[in-house]
Amino acid sequence: MSTKPIYISIIVFFLSVLSVFSQTRKQLEAQRKKLNKEIVQVNNLLFSVKKKEKNALDALKDIDKKIAVRARLISIINAEALLLSKEITANQLSVKKLEAKLKALKADYAEMIFKSYKSKSQQSRMMFLLSSQNFYQAYKRLEYMKQYTSFRQKQGEEILVKTNEVKAINDSLLVQKRLKDTLVLSEKNQKEEIEADKKEYEQLITTIKKKESSYKKELQNKIKEEASVTKKIDKIIRDEIARANRIAKEKLKTESKKVVKNEFILSPEAKALAANFELNKGKLPWPVDQGIVVRKFGQQKHPTFPGITINGTGLHIVTKQGNNALAIFNGSVLNVLVTAQGKKNVLIQHGNYISSYNNLQSSSLKKGDFVTTGQKIGQIFTDKVSNKTKLIFVLFKNTTRLNPADWILKR
Repeated sequence: MSTKPIYISIIVFFLSVLSVFSQTRKQLEAQRKKLNKEIVQVNNLLFSVKKKEKNALDALKDIDKKIAVRARLISIINAEALLLSKEITANQLSVKKLEAKLKALKADYAEMIFKSYKSKSQQSRMMFLLSSQNFYQAYKRLEYMKQYTSFRQKQGEEILVKTNEVKAINDSLLVQKRLKDTLVLSEKNQKEEIEADKKEYEQLITTIKKKESSYKKELQNKIKEEASVTKKIDKIIRDEIARANRIAKEKLKTESKKVVKNEFILSPEAKALAANFELNKGKLPWPVDQGIVVRKFGQQKHPTFPGITINGTGLHIVTKQGNNALAIFNGSVLNVLVTAQGKKNVLIQHGNYISSYNNLQSSSLKKGDFVTTGQKIGQIFTDKVSNKTKLIFVLFKNTTRLNPADWILKR
């Protein structure tokens, strides 16, 4: 057994900082807020009860998840703080340039006012005009006096504008510096939390090592149980396809209809439904109102026990206790499987696509029932040991499993 996963996950997330730095501060700020919400969600859904020794393996995965999210948050905070530093430096340079320009403007304006004061009497102006050699020169002098007055007014206005610009940038600098201080403090807090989580992680590793063979056996039994349920679901789907195709062939009144093994013969309506389902790839709603993915799709090495592989048939999503599974699309109930433990798995057909909602405590749906997008499928089972409410959500095209993460909305 190894403690490598925790450090590998941190290294991977810090390496991602390189791509993070290419983003704008607005994008980074949005990600930071999203990750803060995710940490709250992780704490609420995975750490709502004190972990027991009996559940140490589960607790280990939860802490690893929390550390990974915090590591991502730290990388975002670092990137955002760096961009803020660059903005602050750029603004400070702007302030220096504006202040220099303002100083020059004020000096010019002061000199102009002084000259104007020396010749501001009405008599001086009149003498300036009357001393003209001819009418044309008098006219030019009058125009000059008007332009001079106008220029003086414009320069006064420009000084006011520059003064306001300097003030606005200084105010902005103050806000940016405060935000940077907040980010630095937030980063420090996150690092402290990670250190605390790592200590708990190491303690759990020690606990597991003491009863390693017992935990391994328990884990292998769970893997066998999941494999058994998977086989039953696969058989049900194959049988349902064969049954549906027999009925379809009878309706078509032809034996010459080419049938591909383990693929639905689709009516025009079913084809339209399947096509609509495909058009919504990446935009389908989540099968729960709120949740966190704790196991992804596909084969994965167990993070604690080398040599043990876990097969993710779909997404394992932890949600709030009492929550219901929700239909991701319109369709009809293909079948309802009940396990030996009394838990239910509802299969919903969408043309030649099937969505599977496993680990339900209860469901009132029966075979043939029509369901609509967002409809409640059944209440999700809550484990009494871990106190977790977990839905196993699987997606098929005929008998082929798909990665549900590619089909539902990104969160």
